[in-house]
Amino acid sequence: MDAVVAQERIDRPSRWDVAFDPEMSDADFSMLMGRSEIKALDPGAFPRSAPLDGLVRHDMRVNRYEAGEIVVREGDYGNSAFLILEGELLIARSPGIPEEQLGRSKEARRGVLPRLKTLLGNANIPEQRDTDRYQHRNAGAKNSVTRGAFLQDVPAIIQEGDIVRLAEGTFFGELAALGRVPRSVSIFAEKPAVVMEMRWQGLRDIMKVDRDWRKKINDLYRSTALDSYLRQLPLLKGLTEEQFGELTNECLFETYGGFDWHVSFNKSKADEPTIAKEGDYPDGLLVVRAGFARVSQKFGNGQKTLTYLGAGDMFGLEELLQAWRGGHEGEFKLQNSISALGYVDVIRIPVTVLESHVFPYIDVGALPVTAEPNEAALSDTAVMEWALDKRYMNGTQSMVIDLDKCMRCDDCVRACASTHDGNPRFRREGEIFDRKMVANACMHCKDPVCMIGCPTGAIHRSMETGSVLINDDTCIGCATCANSCPYKNIVMVPIRGKTGAVVRDSAEQGGQPIVKATKCDLCAGIPGGPACVRACPHDALSRIDFRDFNG
Repeated sequence: MDAVVAQERIDRPSRWDVAFDPEMSDADFSMLMGRSEIKALDPGAFPRSAPLDGLVRHDMRVNRYEAGEIVVREGDYGNSAFLILEGELLIARSPGIPEEQLGRSKEARRGVLPRLKTLLGNANIPEQRDTDRYQHRNAGAKNSVTRGAFLQDVPAIIQEGDIVRLAEGTFFGELAALGRVPRSVSIFAEKPAVVMEMRWQGLRDIMKVDRDWRKKINDLYRSTALDSYLRQLPLLKGLTEEQFGELTNECLFETYGGFDWHVSFNKSKADEPTIAKEGDYPDGLLVVRAGFARVSQKFGNGQKTLTYLGAGDMFGLEELLQAWRGGHEGEFKLQNSISALGYVDVIRIPVTVLESHVFPYIDVGALPVTAEPNEAALSDTAVMEWALDKRYMNGTQSMVIDLDKCMRCDDCVRACASTHDGNPRFRREGEIFDRKMVANACMHCKDPVCMIGCPTGAIHRSMETGSVLINDDTCIGCATCANSCPYKNIVMVPIRGKTGAVVRDSAEQGGQPIVKATKCDLCAGIPGGPACVRACPHDALSRIDFRDFNG
């Protein structure tokens, strides 16, 4: 018996070690189990390691929103889906809700004189801040549902904006959560409402088991988002509405790998599921919807990495075109393999659909011709191999230091500190390959998993620059972002006032030190770009998109 119990504990999902709502009441649990959406599921179809009642208990929670409270923020990277249990919610479409009301701050631009003043008056006290604005406890109750901003003038937003009402029983937010894309709109409560929130992992597990849930969500994506996504692809420009209709009806949705790669991303290639294998005949065009994939080719007894694919990239087009144009038998096989880096969502467009609704109606002469098999030496692809293993392909502004040029003067670190009131935002250390160091500084990722789960929306992507920023005013110090960052580039620090003393909560709140998340912000709002790059006297430091790393 003890052995059986021990085995069951090992097999159950590791995320259940911390429930979505550790304080869920028995009344809320019974209410969820009694909902028609849950009762329609067959408990017997779920594995013993992740039973239905366990998914409800550990992956769901009941949120009670007050009037004016924001439920979903436009631009947030969500990690959950929602079901309205009582009341209704409102979608704020064009022009949306101002950034300041979403708990974010506008990026103020600083001129030369303020920057010079900062440099000359640089403080030596780490994380010195103007603390007058801190009016809330930083950490709150870590296991509670801590939400963000309230709208101050709901009637004005309703009157001035394009508002859509979501009625009781509406399921929403699942596409952004499963696709790892930003929320497209903001949703708020006009009056008190009760909402069930479900972690995407639990939703994914239900979709694996229940065909109706899977079909419902896939149909929703097909009807609301697939068309606009495919229209962005150069290959499909110029198709008629009828052709697009045929195309979207036949597309297949596939997911490979684990979404939580950022929690334990130190994996081997054995943990990368194969999507398509070199030498196989392609049965459709693969379009990456979200995530990353590795493209590799046989080399000796192993594989060499050629490149990686991200959102919007395609795989198998050249081979499919070759087959359609007519060529020699045997040349239609895939020249490379593709595997999931952590996770990847793909759209598979069947070959029959391409041949009947796409290829005959596009300018074939403008499309890529079949390339010769890649004969690059292993040494030429080693850097790509190394960087993908480290998952650096996620970075759009990675800090790379040329160690042959770097004199260890630390002018870059001092410039960073001067720009941020004495608080440097990176360390001159990191992983090294061929005399190039990827320093421990925020890379402003293409897929910023640090945003997932931030309870206040404090960490967000700038709508103006695309950089990942933290609003110091709304950060509550919960460390969700720091724990999620796979590169350990977000640091939690205690805040000190101008006197050097650690700032604490009031005695009524426990008197604990106020802690904030801090990281590189690419010198947001400062003319000239990152101070670290400008300060290097030897041109040793650069900020690059990972695709430029080889250069």
